Parts: sequence; C-alpha cells; structure tokens
Amino acid sequence: MSDSLYETLGVDKSASSDDIKKAYRKLARKYHPDINKSPDAEEKFKEINAAYEILSDEEKRRQYDTRGDSMFGGQNFSDFARNAGDMGDLNEILRNIFGGSGFNFSGGFSQGFGGFSEDLDINANLTMDFEDAILGGEKEISLNGKSIKIRIPAGVDDGDKLRVRGKGSVSQRSNQRGDLILNLSVRPSSEYTRKGDDLYKTIDIPLKTALFGGKMSVKTPKKDVTIKIGENSKNAQKIRLKGYGVQNRKTKIYGDLYLNVNIILPDISSLDDETIKILKEKL
Repeated sequence: MSDSLYETLGVDKSASSDDIKKAYRKLARKYHPDINKSPDAEEKFKEINAAYEILSDEEKRRQYDTRGDSMFGGQNFSDFARNAGDMGDLNEILRNIFGGSGFNFSGGFSQGFGGFSEDLDINANLTMDFEDAILGGEKEISLNGKSIKIRIPAGVDDGDKLRVRGKGSVSQRSNQRGDLILNLSVRPSSEYTRKGDDLYKTIDIPLKTALFGGKMSVKTPKKDVTIKIGENSKNAQKIRLKGYGVQNRKTKIYGDLYLNVNIILPDISSLDDETIKILKEKL
C-alpha cells in the first residue's frame, strides 16, 4: 500500500495531527502561487491542500489508511490530484470519494487551508504629537510615495496599533486588498503626564491666591476653564477636573484631569520693609 498522501506532506504514516499541520503550513507557504512563481507551484499547492484536507480529518485519514491509493482509481495521489483539473473538479471528486462536504478548493488562497493565509497587510510606523493622540483628527501621511489621509481616533496611546482598512497590498490573484497597520509612537508632552485615561499637570498659584482663595484660568486639552481655588490651599494639593482627561477609545467615556498645585512664593526683595516686618512678626 502506497503512503503517497504522507509523502506529499513529507511526514511518516505515524505522524501526529500537530506534525501534519506543521508540515502543511511550511509547504503551503513554500508553494503558494503568490509567493512561488515556478510553473509547477500551483499544481503542487493544490496537491498539498488536498493531502492536508484528508489527513487532518480523523475519519478521512482512517478511510485512506484502510484503502490507500485504490480509492483514487489506481493512480497514486500526486497523479490523481494533477489530473483532476481545476480546484472545483477536485472538490467534487473528493466529496464523492469521502461521502460528504468539507472540501473547499475554490482558488481562494486566503482561507480554508489549516490557517494559512496570504498576508496583504503593510506595517508602518507613525510618530505623532501628544495632543494629536489624545484629541484625534485627520492626518495626512506618505506611503510608498503616495499621500493618503487617515483618521486618528481620539485617545490613542504610545505603542497602540491602528488598522486602516483597504490601504495595504493588492493580491494579484484575488484582487483583494490588505490593510495598513500603523505602529504608533507618541511624543511626550512638556505639559501633561498621562496615566490611562487620566491626565496630570502642574499649575502655579500665587501665594495670595493660595492663602485667601480666588479664581484662575487653566488650559485643558478640551478648552480653557476657570477654576475656584479655596482658602488655605496647600502645596502639592490636587484638584480634580472631572471629564477633562482622555476619551477612552472603547467606552467613549472621558477620564479626569488632575491639577497639582505649586504655590509660588514672592521674592523677598520685591516686598517693602513694612510687609517684611509684618511677615517676620506673624509667621
């Protein structure tokens, strides 16, 4: 009894299902017609797929181990697969032989063959400013000499990946198009520190405002806001601005902005003698 199916995949008859899968993936990549341009690559690829479809199925493999090449009309498997015509013919013949469906050699090489797929995606790096990352918006980039516009969603972070549909490579066989996958790098901000969806920044407050309270304007990524400073504010005290942080990409809920109070002391040389005298007496 010939073991031609096993020979096609280059494995022993005692090979495990994992061994068969590994051998198939290696060969499928080697002989894929979009990768291998030799004249017989497509026939070899069809042969490999048919062998894997049978040996990866426990019941079909059992039938083949029992009957061998006799089920292919006396031909060895390689000759049988080559003589079957196109993928559609081979589908139908194998369905009849094994009594059911499960074969799908329609010529689409991107699916149905044990996880092997034609990789049409393009990877590229994109560096962006901190505020562009948290606010999002439209950005124009150059890819392979062509200028394309992409939309950056609000809330992306350093190390994120952004998939741009339909901007990858085009398959010569199926005319399908892959995606552009951008690996994002975000420049640090001199003003903000980001922790998840929350932002942190330091604000300078005059001593008078810290002691007696008052109002002051603060810049946030959204807009400038006026905040109230309470009396007797302490240095390093935190003020929370709810909803003024980063918008979460999934939930669309905004994080918070935390203001770290830095009290600015006056230069003693700028004060008059009377004020200095009072401070010395009272402090």
